[in-house]
Amino acid sequence: MADRIRLVLALHNHQPIGNFDGVFEESYQDSYLPFLQILEEYSDIRFSLHTSGSLLEWLVTAHPEYIDQLRHMVQRGQVEIVGGAFYEPILPNIPRRDRIGQIRSYSDYLQQLFGQQIRGMWIPERVWEQSLTAEISAAGIEYTVLDDYHFKCAGMRDEELTGYYVTEDEGALVSVFPGSERLRYTIPFRPPGETIDYMREVAQRAPNAVMVFGDDGEKFGTWPGTKKHVYDDGWLRSFLDALRENQDWIDVTTLGDSVNEVAPLGRVYLPDCSYREMTEWVLPTKPQQEFAKLTHRDEMSDEWRQLVQFTRGGYWRNFRTKYPESNEMYARMLEISERVRHAAIESETADADSIVREARGHLYRAQCNCSYWHGAFGGLYLPHLRNAVYEHLIAADTLLESLNHEGEDWVDVTAKDYNLDARTEVRLASNRLISYFAPVNGGHMYELDIRACKVNLLATLNRREEAYHDKIRAAGEQGGGHGEDDAVSIHDLVRFKQPDLHKRLQYDYWPRKSLVDHFMTPGLNITEFQNGEGAIGDFATGTYQAEMRSSDTRSEAVLSRTGRVGKHIVRLTKTVSMATDTPGSLRIRYELEDLPRGLPIQFGVEYNFAAIPGGAEDRYYYDDLGQQIGTTDSVLSLENTNRIGVVDEWLGLDVAMDLSREAQIWTMPIQTVSQSESGFELVHQNCAVIPFWHFEVPVDGRWTVEMNLSVDTSMAKARELALASNAT
Repeated sequence: MADRIRLVLALHNHQPIGNFDGVFEESYQDSYLPFLQILEEYSDIRFSLHTSGSLLEWLVTAHPEYIDQLRHMVQRGQVEIVGGAFYEPILPNIPRRDRIGQIRSYSDYLQQLFGQQIRGMWIPERVWEQSLTAEISAAGIEYTVLDDYHFKCAGMRDEELTGYYVTEDEGALVSVFPGSERLRYTIPFRPPGETIDYMREVAQRAPNAVMVFGDDGEKFGTWPGTKKHVYDDGWLRSFLDALRENQDWIDVTTLGDSVNEVAPLGRVYLPDCSYREMTEWVLPTKPQQEFAKLTHRDEMSDEWRQLVQFTRGGYWRNFRTKYPESNEMYARMLEISERVRHAAIESETADADSIVREARGHLYRAQCNCSYWHGAFGGLYLPHLRNAVYEHLIAADTLLESLNHEGEDWVDVTAKDYNLDARTEVRLASNRLISYFAPVNGGHMYELDIRACKVNLLATLNRREEAYHDKIRAAGEQGGGHGEDDAVSIHDLVRFKQPDLHKRLQYDYWPRKSLVDHFMTPGLNITEFQNGEGAIGDFATGTYQAEMRSSDTRSEAVLSRTGRVGKHIVRLTKTVSMATDTPGSLRIRYELEDLPRGLPIQFGVEYNFAAIPGGAEDRYYYDDLGQQIGTTDSVLSLENTNRIGVVDEWLGLDVAMDLSREAQIWTMPIQTVSQSESGFELVHQNCAVIPFWHFEVPVDGRWTVEMNLSVDTSMAKARELALASNAT
């Protein structure tokens, strides 16, 4: 008989803020409910369970019977409830005050819901920095789980990872368990006997060991092919039966009881790290491809296996450099966090306290990690997840503004380093809109928030090369891939959700924002423009100078640049203004100067509109006659028009662009090919609208055009009033 060993099954169930209700429900039916129902039959099999706050709040409302069932299992001692940061933020991605606040508030919520003291926590995506120790301890947490990879990066070997260790920061202590990567890959993808054999091997060399399986609960039914494998084919029952058959030497227990019953193996300090795959995903594309090739070439080599534990990939925070869109959300979140902190200090009334608490709740929800990075799951590539971040940031912003403005129309312009690039950006805002401009990056408008709909129309995402695009090309050319029922780890999955995705790979040469200024080769057509051809100027990404002007009724940002068009040097000035009499509009004036007279010019201004899906009949363009001319994934080329609009009936949003000069207008969808847990997919990110003009430069070398971008949210307001009326 093998020596006795403890096995901790630590499950992590999570759905992000902003995910579709149908996804919550499907995951509940496929994973969370059947797992709990089967485990309830095995009352002697104990486990630790972490459920993210975003998922738990949904369960409380949608399936209170699940909460009752779980509470019963807690009360009979079968389940340990594991806490964490309320809305599953990457802890190093949020301020220290919010880390402690999220952990404490979730522990309080869980204790009230289940009546159990919360001692342990789940580290979101196991992203670790040593300074977190003091903060976790200050939030009342005693222990947590990371990956064995973290410990190996500290120089430890497998034989040393058969228990837990204590780590320290500023005198504060937290116990840390190494979660086994071997168990993460055998459970549930390999026959139960392989896990039992591995446990026996560990028990023989390390008596009284503690081994931890810590991984996603979605592996048990939601991941591709796992519902059939885990439940229909009986893997889970076979696994639990195998644990029972070996209970004379395998003690299936919890994290908390392991801490109570077993002494720590020692003290350890862990490097900044996350799980192994994450450290690869965060690498820039070329180094990531090189690392993968080296690994696949040498992974069977004994020498490589010894060497690889001393290698490390990238650092999680560099997702914000790999994806500027992630940094935009991060910087906006920090801005709101600081304003919440300041408002809490300044608050002097109960009403103000209530507003601050509500704003903080929105802030915490906006810190949910999934939208800020991309790996095997869609994450950052999923527009509805990015939209959810902005929805809560905009809601918090509007609540905080209500402390300073009492219902009147107002406009304001400010300047500071809003996006943390050591340069100054401009914020132009009103009681209805919020816009941000980056003078050093093409003078682009990179955020446009609609307060009434809580939507950022510039939550766009550029098409860029990803390391897995080579896999898409190869599989597409060979016509291969996995079937629907194959139970395959998401790290190995090759499945196309749409045909011919290898033919849809395309990359952008400039940020897909708004007020992107294009001087084009005269006669350039839409196909050439879509392919990134025909630029003859340096204005699209050049540096602009910024000036602000403001009065009680009007605020404006003036962005100007002297640059190159072909061999000529010209000056461009774009002035963007908001006024109290039209707080829902942006007035934009372009003035081109020093143009060489008689020269033929093709000049366009690119706008992008995100948060509006493509391919739906209730999301469409309309022309100057108000007639629908195509859904928002349409490629259009309009002649001699001075108006185009885009409508999203579901959001209740109508955005119209009026031009002082008739123009040609191109529209085109911006679609990415990305990786998700269910396969490779084409995702509509935003629609590009480019009005452009052909003209011959007049004698004075000047040319001007004015554009009015107006936002009508009356549909959304009418719907809100109707819902409020029905509720009463």
